[in-house]
Amino acid sequence: MADPQVVSEWLKKSDEDFEFATSIIEDSTYYAQICFHFHQAAEKYLKSFIIAFDLEFKKIHDLPVLLKSCVSKEPSLKAVMDDCKLRD
Repeated sequence: MADPQVVSEWLKKSDEDFEFATSIIEDSTYYAQICFHFHQAAEKYLKSFIIAFDLEFKKIHDLPVLLKSCVSKEPSLKAVMDDCKLRD
């Protein structure tokens, strides 16, 4: 099992990206930048899961690939994949 402190740091960074994007979404027209921070949050949440369960860690930014790795450990996450329109 991974070092809980490392996982906690990844989750903290994820929360920061998510909270930043959420905090400015109402008053901003910088949608590309807001989407960037939501993407960063999602990526870091997935990577924190991957790290927590010692799954294969890839230095990539491809959310569907990261999600597939998480599903290998937690099949119930397939529901997330089913709700997304993923590229093959």
